[in-house]
Amino acid sequence: MSFQGKNALVTGSSRGIGRGIALKLAEKGARVAVHYYRNRDAAEATLAKIRQLGSSGFLVQADVCRPDEVRRIFEQVRAEFGSLDIFVSNARTEAPTFYQAPMDITLSQWDTAVDSQAKAFLVAVREAAPLMPNGGRIVAITFAPGGRFGSWQPWVAMGAAKAAMESLVRYFAVALAERDITVNSISPGWVEDSVLNSLPEVFQSGLRDWQERGWTPMRRLGRPSDIGNAVALICSQEAGWITGQLIEVDGGASLVDAHLPLEFQGIARQAKVQGT
Repeated sequence: MSFQGKNALVTGSSRGIGRGIALKLAEKGARVAVHYYRNRDAAEATLAKIRQLGSSGFLVQADVCRPDEVRRIFEQVRAEFGSLDIFVSNARTEAPTFYQAPMDITLSQWDTAVDSQAKAFLVAVREAAPLMPNGGRIVAITFAPGGRFGSWQPWVAMGAAKAAMESLVRYFAVALAERDITVNSISPGWVEDSVLNSLPEVFQSGLRDWQERGWTPMRRLGRPSDIGNAVALICSQEAGWITGQLIEVDGGASLVDAHLPLEFQGIARQAKVQGT
């Protein structure tokens, strides 16, 4: 699998999952446009790693909540690359801008979540498609449980925004199919160096214990490189018959039955004893 001669854009690629995706595509030979919002130093570090891998690219700054700035991203891609083969929509507004339960969330917080996901994806795909030759690849990074369940109350805005983006993936998959452009979404499980890092410490430590007990059968958090590997697979030439799909990349977490205690499912690990 090689992306030699291909041009890619990964939004939100200055760090975390986005960086893992950008580095995997670069490792396979793609030139990568590294998008960031505020952290230019982190974006420059990503670009430096891309160059160490023998590839190249450029930086592009934009607020994906603003449609005019999303359009400007693609104007820069056209100017720098001339064309685009792979577009990965990964950028997400920071948790404090939307993290509020449904009975308390403001309309401004709601709009921020939706604007950064569904609206940004709608605008971006319509800008990306004219730059793509037949056989291009579009991937949306989502979090499917947020749109499927209602128990993580402060995630309501992002859960709804991601669910709307997943729906757009299916519509765009049909719209672009006759050009052999595939459109898919990838839903990571909990990943190191991701939104997890912006959540309270008690949340982070509790989640790690939860992983080790068996709620994720592989008993570990994901790594940005795990998501990069999945994106590379779905963007490969060999994946040309896969479109409109939601792919869970979560170490098996989506296979565990939340209706039964782990002990009844036969996958529980002894909980750690305090002080041992």
